[in-house]
Amino acid sequence: MKNKIVTGHLLALFVTIVWGSAFVSTKVLLRAFHPIEIIIFRFLIAWIVLFLCSPKPLLPKSWKSELPFMGAGLAGLTLYFMLENFALSYTFASNVGIIIAAAPMFTALLMWACRRSAQPRWTFFAGFVIAMAGIVLITLAGGEAVGFGPLGDLLTLGAAFCWGVYGVLVEVVQPQGYTDLQATRKIFFWGLIFTLPFVFTHHLDLSLARFAAPEMLFNVLYLGLGSSALCFVFWNKATAYIGSVATNVYIYLTPVVTVIASAVVLEEPILPSSMGAIALILLGLWLSQKKAAAPASENSGQIA
Repeated sequence: MKNKIVTGHLLALFVTIVWGSAFVSTKVLLRAFHPIEIIIFRFLIAWIVLFLCSPKPLLPKSWKSELPFMGAGLAGLTLYFMLENFALSYTFASNVGIIIAAAPMFTALLMWACRRSAQPRWTFFAGFVIAMAGIVLITLAGGEAVGFGPLGDLLTLGAAFCWGVYGVLVEVVQPQGYTDLQATRKIFFWGLIFTLPFVFTHHLDLSLARFAAPEMLFNVLYLGLGSSALCFVFWNKATAYIGSVATNVYIYLTPVVTVIASAVVLEEPILPSSMGAIALILLGLWLSQKKAAAPASENSGQIA
């Protein structure tokens, strides 16, 4: 059990590093692609790779058993990425970064409400406040203002809630006997199904001509293979080992990784205030994880 707990934390940390750096890839792709086009291509690549890795037919055992997979695909893939991307059109990017970091809070509360974990302790909320303070500081260090954009802020809050729902549904599907790879493949299938109608409503261009540029091809493969296929399998495995609450706390680290990746790839400076923000985020992560891991790991042992 101890080895599984250690592995779960390492997997969650790895995924956070990849997801934090994926912001850079998305920023590059936005030069030539509509946000929804990026989502569709990354979902399609991820599903094809997962299918090739496990080509066994995965017909629904029943529609009732399939509903959690459909919900996870709709909430954690389609709605999450749609709400997050469109929120950027109505509010400051800094607002999105701050509010989306509330996802671990939604996960903890929804897990408790669904009676799948113990009530979060006060240290979890204290760690959340400290980490959020660091996230605000790291955002302001980038020179962006924090303002009030009601529609965009509400869309981002909806995205954070959707990720919390995804965390609950991932634990629901685990007892069905699928491997993490198979479960992730089913989730991406439904995410792709729910996203494809936007091709017609937004008159998108899904031609492959833009991938003739090596930079575009590399970044879409990084999102599809690494950030989507591989990372979602690892994230679901981490959830099975240490629980959704403990796994989602690692989301606090995403801004830290983004700052470092932006400095390396985009040559953006790391300011002293950024270093202070990173320290606050790490402290908040440690405080939340220190207390949340114990009940989460006990819970994961019952469902793994």
